[in-house]
Amino acid sequence: MHPNERRPRLTPAMADVRRAVRELLGEVLSPAAASARVDARQPDPAGSPPQAAPAPDARLVLVALSGGPDSLALAAALAFEAPRARLRAGAIIVDHSLQPGSAEVAAHAAAQARALGLAPALVERVVVARSAAAVDRTRAEADTDPAAGESGEPPTPTGGPEAAARTARYAAFERARAATGASFILLAHTLDDQAETVLLGLARGSGASSLSGMSRINGVYLRPLLGIHRRTVHHSLEDQGLEAWHDPQNDDPAYARVRVRSTVLPLLEAELGPGIAEALARTADLLREDDEALDALAAEWAAEIVEHAEAGIAIDVHGLASNPPALAQRIVRYVVAAEFGTALSRTQTLAAMRLVHDWHGQAGVDLPGIRVTRAAGQLLFARRA
Repeated sequence: MHPNERRPRLTPAMADVRRAVRELLGEVLSPAAASARVDARQPDPAGSPPQAAPAPDARLVLVALSGGPDSLALAAALAFEAPRARLRAGAIIVDHSLQPGSAEVAAHAAAQARALGLAPALVERVVVARSAAAVDRTRAEADTDPAAGESGEPPTPTGGPEAAARTARYAAFERARAATGASFILLAHTLDDQAETVLLGLARGSGASSLSGMSRINGVYLRPLLGIHRRTVHHSLEDQGLEAWHDPQNDDPAYARVRVRSTVLPLLEAELGPGIAEALARTADLLREDDEALDALAAEWAAEIVEHAEAGIAIDVHGLASNPPALAQRIVRYVVAAEFGTALSRTQTLAAMRLVHDWHGQAGVDLPGIRVTRAAGQLLFARRA
């Protein structure tokens, strides 16, 4: 665009991104805070000063900013919407120190945040151990992380630098929240990220919990852009004349997620018709609803058939056997996770369930850090010595 040409006040892409931020903030904030919002549907010239500037003690929200296009577009939308919601908005930038020039990238992202009016703009530098042998594990873990990309949900660490980077990133987020008193942290995953997550979960055969993808609201972590295509998010950035940093790892075909993004999804769209990403995202929504319903039922049943034992916890065998397999297995996983902090795989869960459905007096089953035995009509779970 020529410098003398007038940039549109509000483009459709900008409106979509801002609306997504506005609606999710309104959903999670108290009615009093939501009612105090200035109606942001009124068109304002691009670059106009914020309306209804928040009081110094207004609630603070942070955006996780990498400097990439998705997070920068989200940061710009948050900077626009926060004052209208009587909020303060800041940014948390995590420098993982994993690539040459990462400090400069983080410093530039912080400068962009400040230019947008975000304050504070915190930079947290973390050190993640890296070795030649660990690089391959990094790629594998990035592919299996259901929220890989710009700031995902913290999964259970599995070892290697990618898991270490996630752990360090979320520790930095939590330090930022503690230091600033921020209520929420916004993450920049898009509809395309969700579709990629579902395809990767499907390829692994990892069940409904993985196929349900990422949630819009996960405690203090919010994902306003999960219903918006990446191309729309990027268009909103271009419409504002903002330039983002492009992570070279996002183009590295060594990562399965990159291959899904650049090859698999386009091939599916070409062969099966448009709308594949939307269909995968809808599948995630449906499976998440089912997953949450089954989790709630498992918790209810656990309250009825589980009791504390001298050395651990016990589940009534007949109570388990009376439930459909999907619910019985979920009860076992729920109880083990709650009592021991251990996430059981399907294979491990089925090994424990054989003591219910295929009982021949066998000695028991060893799970990670746990011994499972059957006695007096109960499954007994205890820590291994």
